[in-house]
Amino acid sequence: MASADWSGVAQLAQALQTCWREGRDVYLCGNGGSAGNAIHLANAFLYGIAKRTGGGLRVHALSANPAVITCLANDVGYDKIFSDQLAVLGRPGDLLIARSGSGNSANIVSVLEQATALHMTTCAILGYTGG
Repeated sequence: MASADWSGVAQLAQALQTCWREGRDVYLCGNGGSAGNAIHLANAFLYGIAKRTGGGLRVHALSANPAVITCLANDVGYDKIFSDQLAVLGRPGDLLIARSGSGNSANIVSVLEQATALHMTTCAILGYTGG
């Protein structure tokens, strides 16, 4: 742990702080357990950090709405379940945090590409050797 490069964590913390200060939106997504983690983090960022002040982050878990996910999976393909949501909601300067064990899931790659096209800040939290 002591020899790990933690600079990425500092960059993510700075990006989250910038979103909070500037009223920008934060989007989280992932598959399986990472989808559950995205929903849990969204709750913590929205409410858990500012229970009494209303000062939480503007945050959205793209994995939270099964009606939207199944609609998009059926109509445009599972690889677009997050990127098509972001195409409507995302704005330049917003932040996307994508979580993935492999980093190679088509829907994760697609949402990162969409966020980049929208001039959003992106962060991928990956397991194993990444993707």
